[in-house]
Amino acid sequence: MNPATALARTLVDELVRGGVTDAVLAPGSRSAPLAFALHEADASGRLRLHVRIDERSAAFLALGLARESGKAVPVVTTSGTATANLHPAVLEASYGHVPLLVLTADRPPELRGTGSNQTIDQIKLYGGAVRLFVEVGAPELGQGSHWRSLTCRALSAALGDRGAAPGPVHLNLAFREPLVPDSTPAEPGRPDGEAWTTRQRAVHERPVDDLPARTAVVIGDAGARQVQEAYELAAARGFPVVAEPTAGGGPNAVPAAELLLGSGWTNVPDRVLVVGRPTLSRAVGRLVASAPVDVVGAWTGSMAHRVLAEVPCGAGDLDPTWLPSWLEAGRVAQDAGDAQLTGLDEPSVARAVVASAGSLLVVGSSKPVRDLFVAGTKQGLRVLANRGVAGIDGMVSTALGAALAHGRQAFALLGDLTFLHDSNGLIIGPDEPRPDLTIVVVNNDGGAIFGLLEQGAPEHEAAFERVFGTPHGVDLGALCAASGTSYALATSRAELEAALVLRGGVRVVEVRTDRHDAIDVDRRMRAAVQAALRP
Repeated sequence: MNPATALARTLVDELVRGGVTDAVLAPGSRSAPLAFALHEADASGRLRLHVRIDERSAAFLALGLARESGKAVPVVTTSGTATANLHPAVLEASYGHVPLLVLTADRPPELRGTGSNQTIDQIKLYGGAVRLFVEVGAPELGQGSHWRSLTCRALSAALGDRGAAPGPVHLNLAFREPLVPDSTPAEPGRPDGEAWTTRQRAVHERPVDDLPARTAVVIGDAGARQVQEAYELAAARGFPVVAEPTAGGGPNAVPAAELLLGSGWTNVPDRVLVVGRPTLSRAVGRLVASAPVDVVGAWTGSMAHRVLAEVPCGAGDLDPTWLPSWLEAGRVAQDAGDAQLTGLDEPSVARAVVASAGSLLVVGSSKPVRDLFVAGTKQGLRVLANRGVAGIDGMVSTALGAALAHGRQAFALLGDLTFLHDSNGLIIGPDEPRPDLTIVVVNNDGGAIFGLLEQGAPEHEAAFERVFGTPHGVDLGALCAASGTSYALATSRAELEAALVLRGGVRVVEVRTDRHDAIDVDRRMRAAVQAALRP
């Protein structure tokens, strides 16, 4: 009888009973019991298994699957440095409230601290970033009720059933040899495929709406339910909405809001309601600082007047002049900014992708998400981004995972450095599920975002190009060819639009731009908006 096999089969069985539909695996020896158990579940159609050779890419693939589906997704690794490679995704899942299950194989206690190969201290490896850590311990037969109860507890913590924010959970699993399976079955579970523990999610009660009529709503990185409720509130009360791209489009969304607020235009609200965490614009930060602030959920910034558990229900007085003043100024800003676009500049590329995207767009951090803020989104388009810690880690894999969970045509908009940072994500084995995903890479040969910040000032020119611009000169077409990924170079707006129509499999569309031109376009747009709104 094999305790390692019993633990692995029991854990996977209870995960499936608890609603898990996808799992991600990176190869390794110590994790072999889980690898075999997951393969068996995949072969029987109980879940869908995804295998990746790079642990960081594997973790971000799981993150993308979980972010889009809202379900807990496990990622499995062997022991040692493999576990450390999961840390960036664990941090993003923690701050982005994504239900990621981290299952790390480990040596049993007698092999720790003895010089055993591929062994590090994995106890509480991710610190406070996880909602729950459990050292499962070396398995013994007859522990089925403990293993199944623990699995339900892990799912509950990851999904935030008890009212806390969803996030990552870490189970450290010590396996003794033998690591390959025999006929040992899973420990018995509940009859009829029921979960061991029935979980009931916390009930969220929306507070009474006592907001003043001249309230502005700012939607940052927030959950889908909160975004929908924020738009409903705005529609009911006539509140203008300043929505970051991940909030999508919705009623009362102010056109070109980032350009408008950055122009110096003022229409000071009596209250600002912040839903989620706004991270993209200093101009939005100035709006938040201009009035008493109510924040929903997280304690955002240092300006909070009140912290609300939920978005208020929509009931209260209306100011008939408040919303129109914002929408009209936004339209003026949008027209003035659009007049400076050339058709294949970076905001125009973002707008073309939005126009072609049906229902899912994954956007990279740094400049592409800011271009999308300027270009605008549309109603019905779900926009995902890793804004928890706003890194460029793992974005190719995140987009692949989100597209796999989405199950329909999806798009991604990434910068060249973001794309290169996770080019391993394009390495997909011949037996692995592949989504319908078009990845548009805006290649300006380096880090354009820094040119818009203080580092890009003329007095820093001598150091800028090497330590901030970081040109790379990589041939993206050759890189895609190495992994067998479909590739196209769009040199005109017509070529870009034609490439965006194609469907099937994973495709990369490169659009080459000039970093200096990108900075110039941004400055021209802002100057034009400022002039158009000048009294």
